[in-house]
Amino acid sequence: MAKQSLIVVVGSANVDLTTFNDVFPRPGETIFGTKFDLGFGGKGANQAVAARLCGANVGMVAKVGNDLFGPATIKNFESLGIDATYVRIADGVSSGVAPIFVDPSGQNRIIVVKGANDTLSPEDVDAAAPLLRQADAIILQFEIPLRTVYHTVKFAKASGIRCIVNPAPAQPLDLQKLRDADYFIPNESETEVITGMPVHSIDDAKKCAAFLLHRGMRNVVITLGEGGSLVADPGGMELIPAFKVQAVDTTGAGDAFIGSFAVFFGEGLPEKEALQRASLYAALSTTGVGTQKSFCNRDEFEREWQDRLGRL
Repeated sequence: MAKQSLIVVVGSANVDLTTFNDVFPRPGETIFGTKFDLGFGGKGANQAVAARLCGANVGMVAKVGNDLFGPATIKNFESLGIDATYVRIADGVSSGVAPIFVDPSGQNRIIVVKGANDTLSPEDVDAAAPLLRQADAIILQFEIPLRTVYHTVKFAKASGIRCIVNPAPAQPLDLQKLRDADYFIPNESETEVITGMPVHSIDDAKKCAAFLLHRGMRNVVITLGEGGSLVADPGGMELIPAFKVQAVDTTGAGDAFIGSFAVFFGEGLPEKEALQRASLYAALSTTGVGTQKSFCNRDEFEREWQDRLGRL
């Protein structure tokens, strides 16, 4: 394995409440679910766990609530070997939670209650500077205040640290304040919200990528689920095919992609191979239930990677 890098995630930590059901309820309707699962989640935390399981040293900068879930979340980070020094407890608010509903095809619908995540401030980022300045890469998402995201991108640029922005969940934003990010990685729906353009085909995705590049993004990766991922920079665009798996639950697949890509690319692999590996890592995460619990470790991944290569 290549050098062990340090990945620091500035982002959210939630508790996922996942309900499996045959159909989604209609307005005013009560139905019985088939199964329930409780686990640690949040886009930021998921990406941190994926990076850690892929072999990186990982630190987390986050806020949790002063409730039952807060200390448990910190303990979960520590049990995985993630530096939780800068995961602080916010008084007077709940921890973030995410009720998730999954249908038999593995598709999901999620409602995120941000809670303490919404109190993560630029001042918290500055307080974590001793950790952040050691990072090989900083990862960000949008389950924390945008002003904190913008501030961290600026910090990363000033410190010469690679910065990956995952604009999820999508919301109105100032692209100019994200131009210093090295990678901008939305999925189809996030791309539609941010660009105001549809993404129903590869050609649509290419038009959106061109739009984002024209707005100053350095490198754009649009993840397309079973359609693979489109990587674009000023020099051109290329589609990275997806890997076929039997999906059970797609929750957290995007986070698995982001966290693993940061590790593979940080180890010095070529961009294309790092994206291919991230695509497989994300696909494998859909074969299990939940988010962090469905992520495989590096040894498991490498065995699957070698097996897939042997079939080509």
